[in-house]
Amino acid sequence: MAVGWFYLSVLALCSLGSICILSTIYWMRYWHGGFAWDGSILMFNWHPVLMVTSMVVLYSAASLVYRLPQSWVGPRLPWKSGHAAMHLLAFLLTVLGLHAVFEFHNHAKIPHLYSLHSWLGITTVFLFACQWFLGFSVFLLPWASMWLRSLLKPIHVFFGASILSLAIASVVSGINEKLFFSLKNGTKSYSNLPSEAVFANCAGMLVVVFGLLVLYILLASSWKRPEPGMQAEREALLRGGE
Repeated sequence: MAVGWFYLSVLALCSLGSICILSTIYWMRYWHGGFAWDGSILMFNWHPVLMVTSMVVLYSAASLVYRLPQSWVGPRLPWKSGHAAMHLLAFLLTVLGLHAVFEFHNHAKIPHLYSLHSWLGITTVFLFACQWFLGFSVFLLPWASMWLRSLLKPIHVFFGASILSLAIASVVSGINEKLFFSLKNGTKSYSNLPSEAVFANCAGMLVVVFGLLVLYILLASSWKRPEPGMQAEREALLRGGE
C-alpha cells in the first residue's frame, strides 16, 4: 500500500512539476514577449523559468532518488552518483538563471541584490552550493568514515529540506516582485487582479503545493530507505503477514 501511494504521489509530482515549468514559460512568453540572450528584458525572462526548473522541480527530483523502492536494495553508489549528478545539473541551470538576471541588470543599469527576494534567492543558492560540496566530499568520495557520515547525515537531510523550502519562498517572492514591477504602470494595477496577476498567483500556488507534496514524501517514514538490518526485518514481517 505504501509503495502504491508512493508511485501515485510521484505521478502527481511529475504532472505538477511539468505544469509549474510550463506555466512559467507561458507567463513569460504571453505577457512579457518571450526569450532572448542579449541582455534585454527578454533575457531576464529566462530567470524565472530556469529557477523554477532547477531549484524547485529538478532539485526535488534529485532529493527523491533515495525514496525509490529500487534504491533500497543493492549497492548505493549508482544511486549516490545519480543523486549528485541531478543536483549538479540543477545547480548549473541555477547559475544560468542567475547570469540571466545579473546580465539584464548590468545592461539596464539596475542595482544588484537590493530586494528581499534577491537576498533570499542568493542565500538559497549559496546554501545549495555548500550542500552539494559537502555531499560530494563526504558521502560520494570514499575517504570519509562511517562515523563521520552518520554524524553529518541528519545535517545533510535537514539542509536538503530547508533549501527546498527557501527555494519555494524565493519563487513566491519573485513572482510577487515581478507582478508589482510589471503592473505598476499598466492599465490595471495589481490590486485589481488583471489576468496576468491571476495567472501568476495561481502559478505560485502550484509551486507551493508541489513543494509541500515533495516535503511530505521526504518526511514520510514509510518511504525512507531502511537502515541496515531494518530491510530484513520488514521482509520478515511481510512474510509473516502473508
